[in-house]
Amino acid sequence: MFGLEPTLFFLLFFCLFAACAFEFVNGFHDTANAVATVIYTHSLKPTQAVVWSGFMNFLGLLTGGVGVTMSIIGLLPTELLIDADVYHSMSMALAMLISAILWNVGTWYFGIPASSSHTLIGSIIGIGVGHALLPENSNKGISSINWDKALEIGQALLLSPLFGFALAIILMYVLKKSVKNKEIFKEPKKNSPPPTWIRGILIATCTLVSFFHGRNDGQKGIGLVMVILIAFLPGYFAINTNLNISQVKTSLAVVQTISAKIDTVPLSEKERESYHKLVTSSSDLNTIVNAPTFNSENLSNSQKFDVRKAALTINKHSKKLLESESIALSDADKKSLKKATQGDKAPFFSFGGNSSSGIAGVTDFAPGWVMWMVALSLGLGTMVGWKRIVVTIGEKIGKHHLTYAQGASAELIASVTIGLATAYKWPVSTTHVLSSGIAGTMVASKGIKNLQGGTVKSIVMAWVLTLPVTIILSASLFVLFRWIAA
Repeated sequence: MFGLEPTLFFLLFFCLFAACAFEFVNGFHDTANAVATVIYTHSLKPTQAVVWSGFMNFLGLLTGGVGVTMSIIGLLPTELLIDADVYHSMSMALAMLISAILWNVGTWYFGIPASSSHTLIGSIIGIGVGHALLPENSNKGISSINWDKALEIGQALLLSPLFGFALAIILMYVLKKSVKNKEIFKEPKKNSPPPTWIRGILIATCTLVSFFHGRNDGQKGIGLVMVILIAFLPGYFAINTNLNISQVKTSLAVVQTISAKIDTVPLSEKERESYHKLVTSSSDLNTIVNAPTFNSENLSNSQKFDVRKAALTINKHSKKLLESESIALSDADKKSLKKATQGDKAPFFSFGGNSSSGIAGVTDFAPGWVMWMVALSLGLGTMVGWKRIVVTIGEKIGKHHLTYAQGASAELIASVTIGLATAYKWPVSTTHVLSSGIAGTMVASKGIKNLQGGTVKSIVMAWVLTLPVTIILSASLFVLFRWIAA
């Protein structure tokens, strides 16, 4: 099948299965946060809550586009994304998957609300570290890692829980001052649902968190699958062969016209390097797509990787130049260059397969069947394994049990935070945003002493340790697999 020898076909199947397993674990690991409040407050029965949350995760992923997906893939060194050696790419996929799943399952087993986002991002950075440690890359060192993208994502992961914590305190304060009915500030009654209006708010916030979790976290699974498909089947997935080539030619012409206007004199050495790479790659891509015999569906694998390399380089360095204050371009030119390279802003709803426009559309895409496969894995995973995390969220973060107001406030803050992050293509942690929101509501109620030190310490330790542990594990596995494949 697809011209793969039996061993590679088996490994492809295994990697795809492992990617679905990661998303399945993501479902019952992270989404337990979304259902924790409605189950704990008896707003919905456990079966109703997990099925509904699973469906909303499924729907959120299918309508979420591929922006976060490509932010995740962008962490990998460009060399790995254009490596035509299937065994090298296989080593990358296996190391990334195994390290991510091991840490996710381990933290779930001990009932610690750890982050699947941190786990996957740590595993991807570990691939970059492992790549830098290979003998043939000794002269490059860790510069091969996309540190700009890593820093951008790291800031989102760091700031989103702090944002959730602070906003939850403010919201609880506003509720206390404005809501006269004190019923919402009471602990849930055993086996008794809350008043109808409170119940409606809790179900609505659970729905929003589940939906936005699918739109954000679900895209990470799509990124995993696309990395695997590009590794094993570059002839089919290295570039988007369904893209409108005339649109690419138009975007490329805009890039070349505007880049010619850039004055290189005030640029720094690194900015000049980015400029020359942009110009060179634009010229290379222009030569390829304007050749009389060009047909995106009939290109050889090496030609597809040439197109992929040029498109990735154009997008990477145009973004760096657009962020520079030394670039003397009008706002209209900057806007046109950004649109030509990164494409239009994705629509809020986009069912089935999706891709970016502009030159980014050459590499930034996901077939519809990939999105459906990952969505099903995430949705089904939501329906099992939720109990451990629910108890931690409801009873072990604060010294007093979760109240109706606290549950609704934390869920509302989490849904807003995750929704905004997805709009800006930032991968964030549902777990840490919601946990920090609940911690904020506990502090707003009775001060910092209302937090259970042991549980908070475990969550913080998981937050701190996830990145270094997964980086080391992933890097070690990558180097080992590359050595075996050599």
